[in-house]
Amino acid sequence: MPAPSPAALDAVLRHVDASLDQSREALFSLLRIPSISAQPAHQPDCQRAAKWWRERLAGLGFDASIRETPGHPVVVGYHPGPPGYSGPHVLFYGHYDVQPVDPLALWTSPPFEPQIIDGPHGKRFVARGAVDDKGQTMTFVEALRAWQEAGGGIPARLTVVIEGEEEVGSPNLEPYIIANRQALACDVALISDTGMWNIDTPALTTRLRGMTYAQVTVRGAQRDLHSGIYGGSALNPINALTAILGDLTDADGRVQLPNFYDRVKPLPDVQRAQWDALGFDETAFLAETGLAARAGETGLSGLERLWGRPTADINGIWGGYAGPGAKTVIPAEAGAKVSFRLVPDQDPNAVFDSFRRFVTERLPPGATAEFALLSAAPAVEVNADSPWVQAALQALSDEFGKPAALVGCGGSIPVVTSFRSVLGIDTLLMGFGLEDDRMHSPNEKFEQRCLHRGIRSHARLLARFAQGTPVSA
Repeated sequence: MPAPSPAALDAVLRHVDASLDQSREALFSLLRIPSISAQPAHQPDCQRAAKWWRERLAGLGFDASIRETPGHPVVVGYHPGPPGYSGPHVLFYGHYDVQPVDPLALWTSPPFEPQIIDGPHGKRFVARGAVDDKGQTMTFVEALRAWQEAGGGIPARLTVVIEGEEEVGSPNLEPYIIANRQALACDVALISDTGMWNIDTPALTTRLRGMTYAQVTVRGAQRDLHSGIYGGSALNPINALTAILGDLTDADGRVQLPNFYDRVKPLPDVQRAQWDALGFDETAFLAETGLAARAGETGLSGLERLWGRPTADINGIWGGYAGPGAKTVIPAEAGAKVSFRLVPDQDPNAVFDSFRRFVTERLPPGATAEFALLSAAPAVEVNADSPWVQAALQALSDEFGKPAALVGCGGSIPVVTSFRSVLGIDTLLMGFGLEDDRMHSPNEKFEQRCLHRGIRSHARLLARFAQGTPVSA
């Protein structure tokens, strides 16, 4: 079968425009499912979301099934594409699970009753999962629907994998990929779980920081102690732990773990120039959060610190009494969760070992420490010169009428590492979120404009894949 004609693509794009209300209602039906993977009470809701995806894919002609795991299920669908198809076999990945909604009191509407409200860029959708990742996955599946209904059929060979544990670290996804590597073999992966540069400028993410996420628990006495009777004599684990963690970074924002920077390469001048040309306004970026002053390493630009340098952050800390009123105790233990965002060539396991030594060597007499590695993923760089990236750049340029930005991302997407290490493939990270979408926060939103342009962009990318060897931009 020949590649789709320009007339076929035009018909598909017109169909996307005409059926945008239908796309929105499909998204809302998914957003109404409270598929919170971190909370056992929502396990049936995760099953409902998996069933929703299986039925959606089957309705588009996919051979779709729900695959059980020790946790929440994975949905897998396969479509052979048209007869004679000679383009790449594309694996699309997304997730149906969402973050918890706490603090509920800060939501302006019920988190799982999606609302349409007016904003600076037009209509926006407010609900948990609106941008992360239900709205973004819908940009792809609705492009498939448009091709199915107006373009003569889905034009590419596709595998779709939708998991339900991304928000809890995907503990069962890589084992599933390893066990099914032959069935999942493909040429390139595609993910929509990242962002645009701004509402008018699309972006491809070609650099992701990795992560070492650790937990440490420091113990002292066998029980909580009265601070009046024992204070001044007994070890206080909170004091010990906070003193140690306070030394994680110096006054210049540099991480103090031994050998932490040994494998950190300077940012290439070409990369720095590309990022500088984006005109990032760090003051405005922070102002949206209520912050007026920047932090982090001194002497570096904002984007270099966000995308190109490693970090250490204390993400949670506990110990003793934190309820209302007074309870004067020296606690028996204190704990913290600490994350290290990593850049290419840093070894997540080596960083964990270094953190463990850093804490252990600073423990006061009588204190013991226990450590757990909660997750570890190396950083990822995607070759911007690959034919797949060039095809995506052209699709985005055709849609937005301007070149797409090549950007980094301070966050981590561990499945990208799994696709490379297990399946041997690179990943296209073509997302449509915005920095003010309140991901993981109350009143999470997704712009209708981003949904619309995202569907159209995926429709264009599918047409380029159908051409066979991608055309360079």
